Amino acid sequence: MNNKEYIVPKQLRAITKKLGNQVAMRHKRFGLWQEITWRDYYNRTLELASGMYDLGVRKGDFVGIIGENCPEWLYVDMAAQMLGATSVGIYTTNAWEQVRYVVNHAGCKLLFAQDEEQVDKWLRFRSESPHLEKVIYWEDKGLTSMSDEQLMRFEDLMKSGVSSLEANAQAIRELTNSIGPDDTAILVYTSGTTGNPKGAMLTNKNLLWVANSLATLEEGSMIDTDEEIMSFLPLCHIFERTFSVYLHMVQGYTVNFVESIDTVPQNLREIHPTVGYAVPRIWEKFYSKIYITMEDADWFNRQVYKLALGTSKKYFDKLDSGKNPSPFLALGNFLAQRGVFYYLKERLGMEKMRYAFSGAAPISPDILKFYRYIGLTMVEGYGMTETSAIISFSTLNNYKYGYVGRAIPDSEVKIAEDGEIIARHPGIFKGYYKNPDATTAAKVDGWMHTGDIGEMDEDGYIKIVDRKKDLIITAGGKNIAPQFIENKLKFSPYINDAIVIGDRRKYLTAILALDEENINKYAQDHKIQYSTYADLAENEDIRKLIDKEVRKVNNQLAKVQNVRKYSILTKRLYQEDGEMTPTMKVKRNYINNTYSDLIESMY
Repeated sequence: MNNKEYIVPKQLRAITKKLGNQVAMRHKRFGLWQEITWRDYYNRTLELASGMYDLGVRKGDFVGIIGENCPEWLYVDMAAQMLGATSVGIYTTNAWEQVRYVVNHAGCKLLFAQDEEQVDKWLRFRSESPHLEKVIYWEDKGLTSMSDEQLMRFEDLMKSGVSSLEANAQAIRELTNSIGPDDTAILVYTSGTTGNPKGAMLTNKNLLWVANSLATLEEGSMIDTDEEIMSFLPLCHIFERTFSVYLHMVQGYTVNFVESIDTVPQNLREIHPTVGYAVPRIWEKFYSKIYITMEDADWFNRQVYKLALGTSKKYFDKLDSGKNPSPFLALGNFLAQRGVFYYLKERLGMEKMRYAFSGAAPISPDILKFYRYIGLTMVEGYGMTETSAIISFSTLNNYKYGYVGRAIPDSEVKIAEDGEIIARHPGIFKGYYKNPDATTAAKVDGWMHTGDIGEMDEDGYIKIVDRKKDLIITAGGKNIAPQFIENKLKFSPYINDAIVIGDRRKYLTAILALDEENINKYAQDHKIQYSTYADLAENEDIRKLIDKEVRKVNNQLAKVQNVRKYSILTKRLYQEDGEMTPTMKVKRNYINNTYSDLIESMY
């Protein structure tokens, strides 16, 4: 793909010409999965672009979107870009003050809001956003009786666009043709742990260069036209956007939108995707579910599972060490995969999954190995919003546990003198919107300074040690990477979150949040009386269980890495409370400040 072709709306048109009547996406409506072809996708986008043109959207404008993953989200995203405008995604979990900040900072001309809940947020700050001309919603419930000249139904805008399409078609074509590869396509607001988020400007070339790089990995065998994937991570996040929008329009596979994050397990069993991708938290939850399910099985099935897992572990560990497993061991693994793990994966909806991908945060190698043992190869990649999602990527034939792959083709990655990972490739962002100082600090001579400490082996594989700002230096002068210890703790099916503390301290401590579902199950099985999660967090028997889990981890670590004391939170961590990012990463600074008294009590 040359420079002239690095235009997102033109890529959508090209894949539509190629695949036309093939299924581009599915969504559930009235309990049934509805199919949308590439031609449908393009035509609806064009009709919406016509309606937006009627509302005055032109090149250089900004259009906000706040809603869950669905076809409408993509129509708005693409229609805005078709007109040369910039699409601005906003998290549905944002409080109204955060929505106000993004809408006002970007200067959105239109805001597309999914439902009454999101419209209500706008109503809180409407007088402070004079530049915002219209708010368009696509779910009517609770809004049909509302009369407001600034509010408009999505369907009404679509009808307007259909009526005016013939008159607007030439103007829309001219706007699309005026787009350059280096024009900003989307504005992605990073979920900062402190202060207001920064808006990363990603260009047409940034997005499509990365998509094409991913498409050519393993000679195009990583993800092909006939794949089925599920979309459930927030579309405003570059990780999800890459798979559900840009790589989607390059490779032409089918995207299936889940009903909600709560229905992911059910929808997984309905869709049976061929490629899986998610953040570590999701893969950890599935591992925990399998662990608890097998612990709860009858004696015979439990023994069969343990025998199968032990056999496959020996088989794959032999392979990974460069040795050839014996024919007897190979037969044992074959029987384990066909006779046990296939049916286990079938119950989860994963039996057709060729491989799975974990990104957006480091994952424990123990989790990756577990999935390999049950016949699902899981690989890692590494990137950030400012690199258009990707710096390095593992492939099916080239991966190492504990590493996040090698630099993608035609890119450069190196380790700076202070250990920071820096990267340079055509996907590096243009800069932060209205924030030249932050841009200058992040991009030096074209090199993106990631803020991550890492290592690179002789084969070019990259290992993430931790965030530069999160490294712990103990009172004894020892450097500790908390993320490594936290991932070990979270491997326990009973621990949902772990935050290791110890900077300038004599020893390490941890704040833990329990896995509510698994702890509830444990309490019921052991006849522990409780009414709430807080009761369990303070229960002596639960404390003994967690003591045992922490000891298991400490036995695997060097003495200086041992967690000497820990506290169990009496509540779960929530994004809505500001404790987690939209990709389910704990906001360490927030936790340190909020629970400072609890931390001090452990020293």
